[in-house]
Amino acid sequence: MRLLNLIKIAFKAIVLNKMRTLLTMLGIIIGVASVIAMLAIGEGSKESIRSTISSMGSNMITIRPGSDTRGGVRQDRSAMETLTLKDYLAVKEQATLLTKSTPLVNGSGQVINGSNNWPSTIYGVNPEYLDIKVTELQSGSMFTNVEVQSASKVVLIGQTVVENIFPDGQDPIGQMIRFNSIPFTVIGVLEEKGENTFGQDQDDVVIAPYTTVQKRILAIDHLNQILASAVSEDDAPNAVEQVSEILRMQHKLSANEDDDFHVQSMEELISTFSSTSEMLTVLLVAVASISLLIGGIGIMNIMYVSVKERTKEIGLRMAVGGKGSDILMQFLIEAILISITGGLLGVILGLGATVFIEKFLNWPTSVALYSIIISFAVCAITGIFFGWYPARKASALDPITALRYE
Repeated sequence: MRLLNLIKIAFKAIVLNKMRTLLTMLGIIIGVASVIAMLAIGEGSKESIRSTISSMGSNMITIRPGSDTRGGVRQDRSAMETLTLKDYLAVKEQATLLTKSTPLVNGSGQVINGSNNWPSTIYGVNPEYLDIKVTELQSGSMFTNVEVQSASKVVLIGQTVVENIFPDGQDPIGQMIRFNSIPFTVIGVLEEKGENTFGQDQDDVVIAPYTTVQKRILAIDHLNQILASAVSEDDAPNAVEQVSEILRMQHKLSANEDDDFHVQSMEELISTFSSTSEMLTVLLVAVASISLLIGGIGIMNIMYVSVKERTKEIGLRMAVGGKGSDILMQFLIEAILISITGGLLGVILGLGATVFIEKFLNWPTSVALYSIIISFAVCAITGIFFGWYPARKASALDPITALRYE
């Protein structure tokens, strides 16, 4: 019996039992739609993380103090004072894979303008900070190296600070504000950036020369961080190694001593978050795949029922010369058609669910072609795997017994 005839017979059998076939497909439809939607959410979250972190400076390198043990007690990094201006100068002068760098000190306090005040964080940096952080000015200008050297009392402020201490819409440029009790002149306003991946408001900032923050606000001579920009994103890993070697020499650490600093590139951060996202995606897909398993069991169950119902038909086909292999193929094709059709409907539902999630729930999604290909492949395998045994049982029926079956 030709393959085309077998497909026609299988199709007619499916059409004769529309409702039963649709209910059988339901598990496959839900399973495929769930897998596509979950993979789309996973891919979307990874792309969103990479995009958000890249917007903070994809080739940015962060140097922080390392944790240490003193008197048997593990010290927190924030309590360490292992980074100094000499370290910054050594990195700036010796690191050939860096283009820009800045010291960074920061502290919290109240920003005050007349009767308006707002709790914020002040960052002490040099003029290269904006380029490293890929931040633009909305108005005004950045302070100069001369103002850094003289510890001038000038600041740039973010949009959140502007909205809270200048609620009447007054132009902040040239205005005098205070950070705690120290007066500053506003010389620039930063463009709005919104929240970052960690939920931190990137517009709730005050930026001043690091010398000013060190001397007038924090009264310290060490640095909280050093920020730098690698020549390119591809060079960032090598730049991390180069900076680590420079700082180990600067701190006179022996080969068996641990670093008293921590150097990290944004690529490492992206990789860490992407790995976490991938683990969650795998977990969600594994849960969604249970529906595919249930759908496969449903196909096996309905094929068993179909074999029972059509025992006489099977006997008649075999009595007029039909081979066991033809019967096997007929029922196997029927199972595969149910599975593939369910898969097609599942893909449509999955794509629709992805659009719904992105439009109405505002979750980032990205449908990958491989998720659709894998879904179809799984559907075909499911149809063959769960349809084989009932089809094999049908092909093994004795024609005389089948013809006598009531």
